[in-house]
Amino acid sequence: MVTYTDRPWLKNYDPGVPQSIEPYPSHPVHQFIRDAAKKTPDSAAVITSVKLPGVGRQAASITYAELDRYSDALGAALVNLGLKKGGRVALIMPNVAAFMISYYAVYKAGGVVVACNPTYPPEKMQFQINDCDAEFVIAMSLFYNMVKEVQPRTKVKTVVVTNVKDFFPMLGKALFTLTREKKGGHRVTLQEGDHWLRDILKVYDGQRPNVEVKPIDLAIFQYTGGTTGTSKGAMSQHKAVVANTLQMKAWTFSTNDPSLSKELDHMVYLGAIPMFHAYGMIVMIGLSVAMCGTIVLVPNPRDIDDVVDVIDHFKPNVFNGVPALFNAINNHPRVKSGEVSLKSLRISSSGAAPLPPATKREFEERMNGRLTEGYGMSEAPTASTSNPLAGENRTGSVGLPLPDMDMRIVDLDTGETELPVRELGEIIMNGPQLMLGYHNMPTETANTLRVREDGKTWLYTGDIGYMDEDGYFYIVDRKKDMALIGGFNVYPNNIEKVLKEHPAVLEVGVAAVPHPDARRQGEESLKAWIVVKPDMQVTEQELIDHCSKYLAGYEVPRRIAFITDLPKTIVGKTLRRELVRLELEARENVKA
Repeated sequence: MVTYTDRPWLKNYDPGVPQSIEPYPSHPVHQFIRDAAKKTPDSAAVITSVKLPGVGRQAASITYAELDRYSDALGAALVNLGLKKGGRVALIMPNVAAFMISYYAVYKAGGVVVACNPTYPPEKMQFQINDCDAEFVIAMSLFYNMVKEVQPRTKVKTVVVTNVKDFFPMLGKALFTLTREKKGGHRVTLQEGDHWLRDILKVYDGQRPNVEVKPIDLAIFQYTGGTTGTSKGAMSQHKAVVANTLQMKAWTFSTNDPSLSKELDHMVYLGAIPMFHAYGMIVMIGLSVAMCGTIVLVPNPRDIDDVVDVIDHFKPNVFNGVPALFNAINNHPRVKSGEVSLKSLRISSSGAAPLPPATKREFEERMNGRLTEGYGMSEAPTASTSNPLAGENRTGSVGLPLPDMDMRIVDLDTGETELPVRELGEIIMNGPQLMLGYHNMPTETANTLRVREDGKTWLYTGDIGYMDEDGYFYIVDRKKDMALIGGFNVYPNNIEKVLKEHPAVLEVGVAAVPHPDARRQGEESLKAWIVVKPDMQVTEQELIDHCSKYLAGYEVPRRIAFITDLPKTIVGKTLRRELVRLELEARENVKA
């Protein structure tokens, strides 16, 4: 009988991928940028591009030598401006070159990166800045006024500002006129005491922060809980971020499988996944820098026209994305018509949300490689499992644990009993990249990080899943999203996968809502929200009939709503709580 201690996943690793990469090097995160600057100083680390009317797409790059020098200068400035070791620095900007400069500068200065979603409303931004005790903010000018609005109610003392055009190509800067800056909200006048990034880089050019940063020092506060409404600051050390970077590097680039060519040595990465998300920071930035790759920036991944145009122009080889983005690209007219080819893509990985099999199949038909699904959390930043790059990808599976990862399935009630293969329970994990805990949340930390009888600390993920006989793991749903229908446990994610297989369905969200029948108060019922593909039609009954072919009767949603967009997080996770809220509001409006 197969057991978890057998680690059956190891036998399914791609040829050349090591079972372990211990011992891990004893260095901080920013050593990767120093090494890259020495190895390939003149290679482009990041490319900023802009499409100009009547001119076309123009681009400018920052080399690894420049990225190292710029982050040194900003790091020295932060120390001179009063940043103490362990001080938190909030980064409030999308995917721009200044993010990468700031990211490594904070590390070099001994600070802690707190990457905030710049689209957050002031109240939520204020909460995160206060919760992490940040005294420094580095923001894009578009968000400067919001920062100044909340600053009096925070501990923020120092604000550094970058303009979107700071690293534009020369022609882009010239054509990004004062009028366009003002219209777009990018033109601001700094208040006394605040600093322009471009001025800091000039003043401190050639300087380097003299701070000793150890592997055990804190590196990031990553706020999580976007789909549940509870915002928690997951604290991780440098050694955790370094470990996960090297785990992903070994998984992706150690294979000696002959089906993969060796052009994987210096790759061009499509920089569409938000850098302020752990997935973008560690899997995209971290892996690219560790491999001396080039990131082509996409500031707004929701502008699918721009994403597709960047693919067409730069021909990237690596694309770390989310299901909603892969789905949108699949359905873009220029891609569907064949005008834009995806054949330059050799490696694509999907995370942050379940990848519908139909989306995977369609995308892989267009690219020159594989779209692999993986699994990870901000609490173990950030990748823990992945399907093999060359080996078998199993439908619906998030793949195999990465090198040095250990995983178990335990019972949902106590979290103590290990369950047999293929039995549903909570996924727990142990590995070198686990967080230290949640900032100022001892109870939440104790519930999530538990020392088991083996003496190891295990992360309780809150995800329901199972392992098959060969060590492939499957995510069924979140514990909090599980519904009780007619006495049966029902998992909305499974229903969404079935509905997504209908040819007319573009996107779908399923959630449990209070039963609409007043006589069944206290019970739950299922509802599905459907976004239909352009130029296609489908009825509620047709979708119910489709579900009935593949699901048990109690799993079939009997109420279906057609909407134009699903509420999502910035990385494409469906906000089921928002769907429930919309349903309850609609009921109240009917009563009124």
